[in-house]
Amino acid sequence: MAAVEALEHRVLLYKSTDLKNWTYLSDFGPANAVGGQWECPDLFQLGVQGTSTRKWVMVVNINPGAVNGGSGGQYFVGDFDGERFTSETTVTADSLPPGRSFADFNDGSYGDWTVENEPGNWKNGPWGSAPATGTLDGQNPVSGFIGNGLVNGFLDHDWPLGKMTSPEFTVDSAYLNFLVGGGNHPHVPGGQLANDPPAGTLLWDGFEFPDGTSLADTGWSMTGDFATEPWRNPSTAGGDYYIGRKRINSWEGGPRGDDNQGTMTSPAFEVTGDHLSMLVGGGKRTDGSLEVQLLVDGEVVRRLTGPEGGSLNWQSWDVSDLRGRQAQLRVWDKTGGGWGHLTLDHVVMGEVAATPRSDETAVNLVVDGEVVASATGANSEYLDWQSFDLRPFAGKTAHLEIVDNNRFGWGHILADEFRFGDSPAPSRAESYDWLDYGRDYYAAVSWNDVPAGKRVMIGWMNNWDYANDIPTSPWRSAMSLPRNVWLAKTPAGPRIVSRVVPQAGDLALSGQAYAAAAQSFSGPVVLPKRTGLARIDAVLRPGTANKLGLTVHASADGSERTVIGYDVSTGRLYVDRTKSGKVDFNGSFPSIDDARVALVNGKLTLSIYLDRSSVEVFAQGGRTTITDQVFPSAGSDRIGIFAEGGSARLDSLTITPLAPSMFVSGG
Repeated sequence: MAAVEALEHRVLLYKSTDLKNWTYLSDFGPANAVGGQWECPDLFQLGVQGTSTRKWVMVVNINPGAVNGGSGGQYFVGDFDGERFTSETTVTADSLPPGRSFADFNDGSYGDWTVENEPGNWKNGPWGSAPATGTLDGQNPVSGFIGNGLVNGFLDHDWPLGKMTSPEFTVDSAYLNFLVGGGNHPHVPGGQLANDPPAGTLLWDGFEFPDGTSLADTGWSMTGDFATEPWRNPSTAGGDYYIGRKRINSWEGGPRGDDNQGTMTSPAFEVTGDHLSMLVGGGKRTDGSLEVQLLVDGEVVRRLTGPEGGSLNWQSWDVSDLRGRQAQLRVWDKTGGGWGHLTLDHVVMGEVAATPRSDETAVNLVVDGEVVASATGANSEYLDWQSFDLRPFAGKTAHLEIVDNNRFGWGHILADEFRFGDSPAPSRAESYDWLDYGRDYYAAVSWNDVPAGKRVMIGWMNNWDYANDIPTSPWRSAMSLPRNVWLAKTPAGPRIVSRVVPQAGDLALSGQAYAAAAQSFSGPVVLPKRTGLARIDAVLRPGTANKLGLTVHASADGSERTVIGYDVSTGRLYVDRTKSGKVDFNGSFPSIDDARVALVNGKLTLSIYLDRSSVEVFAQGGRTTITDQVFPSAGSDRIGIFAEGGSARLDSLTITPLAPSMFVSGG
């Protein structure tokens, strides 16, 4: 039996003769990716294709800390003697990338950096007066830093905010490489670090009514649970980043908490500006059951919902077309359950929209007063290399900012070893072995005793970075197609190859396959076949193109699409789902997930399985796979090919429609 000590990054092996009494044999780890908790271990033997050799494989799933972020599965190849697993693929080298150091924080000080700690915290967090030497009190183990010092924003835990600013420097190198970890809260372009309201007229005094004065006392009409005890609003409880003492809170507004239902409607007011801005927090609903609404003549003309979190942030409506009209604001709460409430504060009528607050934990490159590049952590206490491309800013004066502007889960940033160099530092995670390079193949495990000695593996098609926000109902996520796995010989040694089990071929719709003619092509080419569920088999050659590949789940105008492409200059296969349909339900969902893939005899061979909300990509016979969820709109069923920067060659392409069945026949 293989079990894990999740936070210690160890797999423990036991044996038993009766499945009741277990004897400890040995343990394996920590090794390779240790940025999150280990779980779902799997130990099995595989043959090496084309040889009589058999090797053992240890699978260890990890969350977070996978190669493209969040949840994923890594594996090790080695030997097992019946008691102890010995890995042949553990990566131990941890040298600095070539170049010169800008800051390493190893001398016990921050040097010439300007350090801004939030006042009032008993430990003067988040940075303190000197670099951390490793893990801080209450923090999971920090790893991946080099030397005896690093920037660690966990002093006094996640609550305090702050910023560190480097000395200025003249850009004279191609890249800046650095180690980063901590929270995954990206910089919001154009966002503010403060919580300043826009210029304009504050409506209803920001709800700062005298104590004892309720919304109902000021002309607001209340229905449902909010009418039973109208004194409850405005509230002095709930939410964060409100302004003043009081705000509207539909959780506090009645006797049933999140299960309160009803409405709160303001008196009429004149629209006198181009924008109506407000701070909104609480639950997020897309079905219209939880909204702040703008009413004109009793009709809803604008609506918005919360962020599914306690932090209030600025949202704005463009109301320029309503100037001079009478309007009302309504809090509409017709839902219950977790986050079944809204918080509302500081409604401002003005000529400009509010600037959203950036809840970032980020390392930013600043040139001419603007953030031109930014990196964040991966919700992990493990630091890995990231790079800024400095070439567009050659000769300019720049500086760095390390920003912690987040008080909540993973609300801290880790940074170390800033170095100028001629090339980007490779990610450590890239040097490890992964079952899949997409964002949605996790908790993968395999079956024993499959006929003919085969090993079949299946994974959970989701990622804990956004699993709770997936826009599907009443279900969330799915399992991958089952895959046969075996070991193939590679220059680095035996490595896993995977292909969908052949029984999936029974889903093919007879007589409906489409084969494209071999052709040279450039630019985008839309194929005549349209489908939502299909297997696509393609062989492409780059020719003179810089990028080439396929678009799937595309809309008629091409604005919505999932791109499966190959970048010739980097030798990387990628799935770009940033415009794949519904992507705004979580900030970490829009992604470009990629992996190194070498051409074979100048060709890229792909097998792609399309489902209504997923793509599973198998490259070069299954040596590399990328699995991603996508949520295209109805009617986005076009398929095409593309080449950028030149022409490419399509040797073959077949589209086989598949039946929408959850059952596969065969043994």
